[in-house]
Amino acid sequence: MGDAAPSIVIETPASFLDPDALRSRLPVHGSGAVASFLGLTRGVDDGVDILRLEFDAWEEELPRVLHSLAEAAIERFGVSAVAIAHRTGAVGPAEPIVAIHVASPHRGPAFDACRWLIDELKQQAPLWKREVTADGAQWKAGLG
Repeated sequence: MGDAAPSIVIETPASFLDPDALRSRLPVHGSGAVASFLGLTRGVDDGVDILRLEFDAWEEELPRVLHSLAEAAIERFGVSAVAIAHRTGAVGPAEPIVAIHVASPHRGPAFDACRWLIDELKQQAPLWKREVTADGAQWKAGLG
């Protein structure tokens, strides 16, 4: 990590999420690895065509929770930078829902932090998901 302070980038776009633009904001000086996770809307779930997912969020709280998770990942895994973006609103099939990028001097901590972040985000982020199909819409259990 050198002398540079850890860096955190958080985005909660209501429209298009650009994982590459998010990645470009991640400082990588001194890093030997960047691990990334990209979550997409499935077009089919259990044989049913998905028209879109709709994400409702506690908008004032979501960035704070994501920032807190990024801080915890930096502390726990010793990574140097974290960038997280999560969509709100309607997200169509094959569109990005969530992007996580983790920079680290070594690949192991980057992978570990990235996996931990998506697992914790799904447990803690104040997001609710509604699945819309041709037959109607239903709220999915749990957060995210």
